[in-house]
Amino acid sequence: MKPVSQGSPPRAGGAALLVAIGILSSRVAGLVRSRVFSHYFGLQSDAADAFNAAFRIPNFLQNLFGEGVLSGSFIPVYAALVARGERKEADRVAGAVGALLALGIALIVLVGILATPQLVTAIAAGFEGQKRDLTIQIVRILFPGAGLLVLSAWCLGILNSHHKFLLSYIAPVMWNVAMIATLLWFGGQTDLQRLAVVLAWGSVVGSLLQFMVQLPAVLRVAPHLRLALDVASVRVREISRNFVPVFIARGVVQLSAFIDTLIASLLPTGAVTGLANAQLLYTLPVSLFGMSVSAAELPVMAGVAATNAGYETIRGRLDSGMRRMAFFVVPSSVAFLALGDVIAAALFQTGRFGYNDAVYVWGILAGYAVGLMASTLGRLYSSGFYALKDTRTPFRCALIRVTLATSIGYFCAIHLPGWLGVDRSWGAAGLTVAAGAAGWVEMILLRNALNSRIGTTGLPANYVIKLWSAAIVSAAAGWAVKLNTPLVHPIVFAALVLGAFGAVFFTVTWFLGVPEAASLFNRLTRRK
Repeated sequence: MKPVSQGSPPRAGGAALLVAIGILSSRVAGLVRSRVFSHYFGLQSDAADAFNAAFRIPNFLQNLFGEGVLSGSFIPVYAALVARGERKEADRVAGAVGALLALGIALIVLVGILATPQLVTAIAAGFEGQKRDLTIQIVRILFPGAGLLVLSAWCLGILNSHHKFLLSYIAPVMWNVAMIATLLWFGGQTDLQRLAVVLAWGSVVGSLLQFMVQLPAVLRVAPHLRLALDVASVRVREISRNFVPVFIARGVVQLSAFIDTLIASLLPTGAVTGLANAQLLYTLPVSLFGMSVSAAELPVMAGVAATNAGYETIRGRLDSGMRRMAFFVVPSSVAFLALGDVIAAALFQTGRFGYNDAVYVWGILAGYAVGLMASTLGRLYSSGFYALKDTRTPFRCALIRVTLATSIGYFCAIHLPGWLGVDRSWGAAGLTVAAGAAGWVEMILLRNALNSRIGTTGLPANYVIKLWSAAIVSAAAGWAVKLNTPLVHPIVFAALVLGAFGAVFFTVTWFLGVPEAASLFNRLTRRK
């Protein structure tokens, strides 16, 4: 069987577009899953809090060993080998990494299942009695599924390095579909606690499907792939050295998420689920416009670094990527801040989930919106360091971010509501405001460190001013529609309000001469 031709790297926008299409598909499926979940579980239920808290623990495993860590350790080395045409060596390295991952994950899943009660105490200290017991049961079911998702991320790393972006990012649709089917099949005839357990099993089935749908494509692009514990390989040792600091950095970031859940579990019922719903909305633009660009650029920048093409090319990829990110992330931030209730109601308001619950999610989401721009740019800067095989700088910056977010977040969540005389449940919004502020600190540190190494990168001030001005005008237009539209179904209402917001934003940016607006307009008119 002949190796598949690598071909030339895709255009900057083309690769990111494929990633964005895949992510959008999986995120839409995730939003549908969350809406169906909200319909059956609502916001103010112990079963909803138990499931969302339980989901954190195996997610920790997935995020530690998954795409984030592999992006910083495995992909730069593997992509460099592919770029140089060393295909057999690349496949041998991929097989060794896959074997080590499978062995390590199997051991951690086993230990995790045995230590679940202690883990639940660590992340949900406020849960007691039946709520705690349910959380423990769900975690034990979810752990094996998380291991399968790690192997799915290994497939993603291989496919991305061969510039096969779409399949790996659309594969999570299978996971979401499995959970949606489980909810629809059992939701109308099962009590909430039992439904939460059945849904956990549906998640495991979905994890297996997500892995299996990618495996044939992996075997096609890596025909010499064989799983073998080859720890003597120089490349494998290099990946292992890179793995440790990235692993610790991801661990620190994930620890912050655990701490947020722990603090939220000390707040009234609904805080954990409200935080989870807000995170789902917040991660949508982060994934679509941050992860898509970063994932597409990493293997290209790693290949450039491996061929000594110079820092100028890397600077160009970073600057271009940041412009594409900012064009979509700035209006997303303003929409979350100004129209978050409309967005949350459209996605979650159904069944047991009411409009007041949507307003609560809006308050939490507004805090995340503060740091949305920083989070997306920070991902791209981290990818720049990973392409240069520097994993320690992102780790140090992540450590500072998490320290700030945790210390400030605890004060804002536990003490600030009492000082302000508001309900304690709004402490969840304090957590997200602290996270947003800390995200800006991390991004600035990453930018300054990378600029000192490769030269100046960043967004032009006049470009940023144009985007924020257009977004603010668009928010005013959205509010005008919101105030003058009679009560209709939340989805229809959101379509009218957000449609006006988007139309005004694209019109104003086009009028101001923003190149990305003109490019988008040209693409749309050509297709017509």
